[in-house]
Amino acid sequence: MGVRTISANCIKLAAFSPRKRVLIVNCYFDDTRRPIRRTTKIPQAVGPIYLAGAFARELCDVICYTELASGPLEDEHLLSWPDMLVLTGLTNSFDRMLHLTAYARTKNARVIVVAGGPPVRALPFLSKRFFDYSCLGDIEELREVIMDAFGPAYVTQQMIPRYDLAYWLGRTGYIESTRYCNFHCSFCSLTGEGHAYQTYDLGHIRQEIVACGRRKRVFFLDNNFYGNSRPHFRARIELINELRSAGQFRNWSALVTNDFFRQDENLTLVKDSGCELLFSGVESFDTQWLRSVNKVQNTSVPQVNLIRKCLDAGIVFTYGLILDVTNRHIADLRRELQFITATPEITLPSFVSLPIPLLGTPYFFDCLKKGTILPATKLRDLDGTTVSQTPLDPIGEVVKFLDDLQDFRGFRRRVINHSFQFARLYHAKLDVLQMCIALGSNLLLCAPNFVTSPKGFRRRKGSGPRTFISSTEPLDHLYKPAFPVASRFEGYFQPTMVTNANGQLHEDVAELIACSTGTSTLPAELPASRHLDNRKSSPAVA
Repeated sequence: MGVRTISANCIKLAAFSPRKRVLIVNCYFDDTRRPIRRTTKIPQAVGPIYLAGAFARELCDVICYTELASGPLEDEHLLSWPDMLVLTGLTNSFDRMLHLTAYARTKNARVIVVAGGPPVRALPFLSKRFFDYSCLGDIEELREVIMDAFGPAYVTQQMIPRYDLAYWLGRTGYIESTRYCNFHCSFCSLTGEGHAYQTYDLGHIRQEIVACGRRKRVFFLDNNFYGNSRPHFRARIELINELRSAGQFRNWSALVTNDFFRQDENLTLVKDSGCELLFSGVESFDTQWLRSVNKVQNTSVPQVNLIRKCLDAGIVFTYGLILDVTNRHIADLRRELQFITATPEITLPSFVSLPIPLLGTPYFFDCLKKGTILPATKLRDLDGTTVSQTPLDPIGEVVKFLDDLQDFRGFRRRVINHSFQFARLYHAKLDVLQMCIALGSNLLLCAPNFVTSPKGFRRRKGSGPRTFISSTEPLDHLYKPAFPVASRFEGYFQPTMVTNANGQLHEDVAELIACSTGTSTLPAELPASRHLDNRKSSPAVA
């Protein structure tokens, strides 16, 4: 059957099909464990608008919601509205997906719940017990779900992001021109999933950018914009030049891996095409640590030289830093931070994080083998700010170190000195906006809540003082239902555990061992306290 025949049949079906209501949510737990709206955080979540592109506009009313920008979704009216609830989010947001599922099913027993993203792919068997559809593939799989649940008339012929629904994006457009990464860092969820690097057809990229509308700037959210195909990289730069000349956008930014900087020509190409900022995962200035996590692409060129070269080319360089308290002493980490803040030739990191043993990654299984994951660690605790592994130093010293790092206490004077020296070095090479962006990282380190949530940072509602230790960290207030839910959903508000009280792998995630060994031996049932809804394994009825 040809495309025209399928389209014609869909048009006929549409004439007799009722409209469907779809709510797509990016689930999110804030690191502070407070209900904060990160309205100015970069990058923002765009999964909902990409998923929305799968639904036929003629027959589907779609609302997108991101808890990152808008805070926890607790609106009873909105949660009772959809015929289908689509959920996505980061690995540690799995429990948040369960909360919203309980809310929606309490309000509408016939709602169809679809879930996907890293947590669902990491825990496919557990997910099937809670959601009507557990998507383990790429976003295009949603089209198959829609066809099965609603029928072919409700599926769009081509998935183009619904930027018209992205109320939170403002003047910046977000584009994906490639998918996955050609490197295999042991701590990365992409490595755990084992996907190969993929490029998009140039025509599709053009459609995305045009659909985004005219913007001041565009941010390419690719895991690796450079990739392993230089011809495709150059072709995308030519497309960027064409659309930029046509007034589609003024400047752009992207995420690249360190191998991008090995050829000086690359910096010239992107600068001439309007690139104003590049983000690259530096992670650490310790070569030995980089090799230990298989981030070998960062060891061929000295990191300081690489950053300086990018800035000298007139492009802001931003990066993140991983502080591994499990394998490095605090004194060593302090020396690294002192080195960075005493080097005005480079930008300061945009954020600092602990290493996260993300489910299914080589790093996770290595931590499991070594027994470093702390007892009673919750999936929600894997957020980069909570100690989830046994540290080298006394736990009290580690907690104090992490608490100080939340707003860079002990380094603020050094940050101020760095800012003045950096401005003197690069004021002639970066324009005013770029300089503000570069120095914005310094402010972000010292006042993250103010920078990313200027209207909500004063809100104090939360779960009490933090311990910064997974074994003792109190649950977020979000684990208490915002409004009455059916008793059968009580288990949905219990945390998914990674380890038990003895530090062994918890039965909640026991399937990870089976997946890692290639076997299919799995627990027949969930713990009784969580296996409360007989719809978990049953397909929903539209």
